Amino acid sequence: MIDADLIRGHTDTIILAQLLLEDSYGYEINKTIRFITDERYELKEATLYTAFKRLEDSGFVHSYWGSEESGARRKYYRITPNGRAAYAEQVASWKEAKDVIDKLLTMGENAHA
Repeated sequence: MIDADLIRGHTDTIILAQLLLEDSYGYEINKTIRFITDERYELKEATLYTAFKRLEDSGFVHSYWGSEESGARRKYYRITPNGRAAYAEQVASWKEAKDVIDKLLTMGENAHA
């Protein structure tokens, strides 16, 4: 498993990335996260729903109740235009941070080259 501290600050971005593809609900999003990461990462339920509340309060997602046709009634989330903009900003910030961290972590390798 991946250390959750390494990813924790990016939970919102991960959720928004999935909602860019289609509306979804908590269990389905977490199942996708586990699948994409080959079972190396998953969000705790409390973390996931706290993130949904934060994203909704920020105006980045909108929630609605799905139909009961497929069994249990589920709360779905849809990304908003503000959420799309926030996602783009967060990805740009991640890429910049990754670049800086890559440089700092390879500093020792470059000194011995």
